[in-house]
Amino acid sequence: LKPNIITYNALISACEKGAQWEKALQLFDELQERGLEPTLITYSALISSCEKGGQWAKALELFEELQRRGLEPDVITYSALISACEKGGQCEKALELFDELQQRG
Repeated sequence: LKPNIITYNALISACEKGAQWEKALQLFDELQERGLEPTLITYSALISSCEKGGQWAKALELFEELQRRGLEPDVITYSALISACEKGGQCEKALELFDELQQRG
């Protein structure tokens, strides 16, 4: 058996819960090297991992990347990113994201 995207999403989520954001990013690189396509769940778990690790800029970078890949962020993704920005002292960016979320309705 080979790990699939569901396996990797579970591992990344476990890293998020264990505050292991760097390991989560390593797993993200690994899954792509194996030819797997990240999903919105993958990105949301990664953004949450970065939020827990105080890595607001990386969380924002991942958010932009998921949109470039044609994925539509949901309320879970926005909430994780808003929290990451707030914890990183980026209150203006957090408010901007909140407004964006409301506009998407």
